[in-house]
Amino acid sequence: MPPARYPRPVDLSVFFAGTGASAPSARRGLSATLLRAGGDRLLVDCGEGTQRQLVRSVGLPELDVILITHLHADHWFGLPGLLKTFDLRDRQTPLELFGPPGLKGLLERIAPTFGKVGYPLDVEELDIDESLRFDGYRVQTFATRHRGPSLGYVFVEDDRPGRFDAERATELGAQPGPEFGQLQRGERVRGIDPSDVMGPPRAGRRIVFTGDTRPSDSTVVAATGADLLVHEGTFADAERERAGETAHSTGVQAAEVARDADVRLLAVNHIAARVHAGEMEREVRAVFERSVVVRDFDEIELPLRDRGDPVHRRWSERTPADRAATTKESAAEQEDSGAVGSHT
Repeated sequence: MPPARYPRPVDLSVFFAGTGASAPSARRGLSATLLRAGGDRLLVDCGEGTQRQLVRSVGLPELDVILITHLHADHWFGLPGLLKTFDLRDRQTPLELFGPPGLKGLLERIAPTFGKVGYPLDVEELDIDESLRFDGYRVQTFATRHRGPSLGYVFVEDDRPGRFDAERATELGAQPGPEFGQLQRGERVRGIDPSDVMGPPRAGRRIVFTGDTRPSDSTVVAATGADLLVHEGTFADAERERAGETAHSTGVQAAEVARDADVRLLAVNHIAARVHAGEMEREVRAVFERSVVVRDFDEIELPLRDRGDPVHRRWSERTPADRAATTKESAAEQEDSGAVGSHT
């Protein structure tokens, strides 16, 4: 039997490129959330102006995957420009685009706006409870309650091995150094099975993205125990009736879902222009304390569970040097991938 292959811990963060609802405002762009998992870059929704939002903040990365939650224009209208920009960069690496039923027909209708691209573009429609497998993690779909076909997405990191018991390994005859490393990688050494010296596996991190939705039991199930729940909160609680009529949630309803799911942190996004973020955050935290109402360019870092809680960082709190370093790092990524060239 081949030895187990354990995933290496990766940096994991969520960057909010656009947090507004329906129409852009002076302070909020439309829905776009960048998930950075090690070297992978996954974009959840791509509202109008997404590439511009990224360019003016962390830079436009060479995305690996785009996940569309539903086909309302404020969640996909940024696709034509983004797909064309990648072509102008002479992108060669494949790009995977996933979404609910109807996505392929949509891409066929808008294809004349961006033309034929020179890189492999794989477009796939997903159903509820489908799982996409990647290196070190998977993305699982779940049902949301909006108008028309809609999906939520759960990022699920592979479990990590349990803690290594060096004292027990020595007692059994293993030598410190390479042999300890072999045991931790799941290899048998000197007749010692890794299970003899390794604790139980440690659960990987989980992040849930709802897209637009009414509060639902399916979201509670998908988000139970998650490290981060990104849930829409289009309206203040005084407009709960309006939220129901339009198949959206209030911030308080998002907090109720987070409370029932006992998540480690709730991030409320998709905020209507007339909503005061500070007032909504007070409403939300009165129901579920571990909550933030995110703004454009905010970021949430997710350390390994045994190394601390999720950390919310506001773009407004970053120093100019921090912002410049972030943008420079993204530009270096693009150069490494050969993505800086362009043509007309």
